[in-house]
Amino acid sequence: MDVNAEYIVVKALEDGVTIIGLTRGKDTKFHHTEKLDMGEIMIAQFTENTSAIKIRGKADVLTKHGSMQSGRE
Repeated sequence: MDVNAEYIVVKALEDGVTIIGLTRGKDTKFHHTEKLDMGEIMIAQFTENTSAIKIRGKADVLTKHGSMQSGRE
């Protein structure tokens, strides 16, 4: 595992925010799912196995590239 891999921070702004980790490789597949309730925070890392992270629901997302908000307006 690359210890210098990028991290993101996700803070749920509503109950039921879903964070889905997607695999690397020939076929992209779901490999991990987490549910957050309002106010909960998760720190996620891109690794050898995780190439993308999908977020469903309203959440603040912080990365080294800046911050943004996911979900419904």
